[in-house]
Amino acid sequence: MTTYLVTGANGQLGHLAVEALLKTVPAANVAALVRSAEKGAELKALGVDVRIGDYDKPETLEAAFKGIDRLLLVSSSQVGKRKVQHGNAIAAAKRAGVGLVAYTSLLHADAKLLKILSDEHNATEAALAGSGIPYVLLRNGWYTENLVQSLPHAIESGVYASAAGDGRFATATRADYAAAAAAVLTGAEIKPGTIYELAGDEAFTLTDFVAEAARQAEKPITYTSLPEADYRAALVAAGLPAPVADMLADSDTGAANGGLFDDSHTLSKLIGRPTTPYAETIAAALKA
Repeated sequence: MTTYLVTGANGQLGHLAVEALLKTVPAANVAALVRSAEKGAELKALGVDVRIGDYDKPETLEAAFKGIDRLLLVSSSQVGKRKVQHGNAIAAAKRAGVGLVAYTSLLHADAKLLKILSDEHNATEAALAGSGIPYVLLRNGWYTENLVQSLPHAIESGVYASAAGDGRFATATRADYAAAAAAVLTGAEIKPGTIYELAGDEAFTLTDFVAEAARQAEKPITYTSLPEADYRAALVAAGLPAPVADMLADSDTGAANGGLFDDSHTLSKLIGRPTTPYAETIAAALKA
């Protein structure tokens, strides 16, 4: 049978991808890459083959990728280091003879509207194209959880700040994207080179999002859109490291220009159901 491996498997998206694979694939055919045995304890309990490897230690990756037919390369969480880290993983996959790589890229990465994030994703896509390994691109849009994580502060302060203006978002949950990754990986026929632009079924502005959050929380919340430089400064003043503030402000500006909108409904077609409504994700967060 086909063997599968998910990198970053103890991360939020990676763990969900493993769980999604296990719905249709025997655990004996699923492997999970983590940086240490301790980090793989929960995955081991699921019966999958836990393998140890680190994007920053290329010598650990080749052995971890041995015997794998289809690899889900989950993008690193370390913005600024991704180009080298992903390059290490792709080179190791080549040496290990991996049959196919599915990479979690960024929605419309080639449009470069989210400049900071798209730079590293485009570099990874280019590395895959030049590797000779069959590959597909899972260009994930924004996670609804990215927006929800700001709600506690917004409810407390009464203000939800951003630099996204009236840009439309088409978000979905991490679980939606994980289900799509599993569907692509386990597909009977995978056409190498396919690019999947993945986004939620609903399109909304942050004005819509904040209004729904205020309604559910029964608290007044005002959406305030700031110029990119002002928003970046506010994030730094709130204690975020400058590189993180740069990335968030740049991403919001990209969203204002349409970088996080897509109406192809490719994601819901892959998973065979509508994507999770953002109102549901807000409700779950407020109950947590």
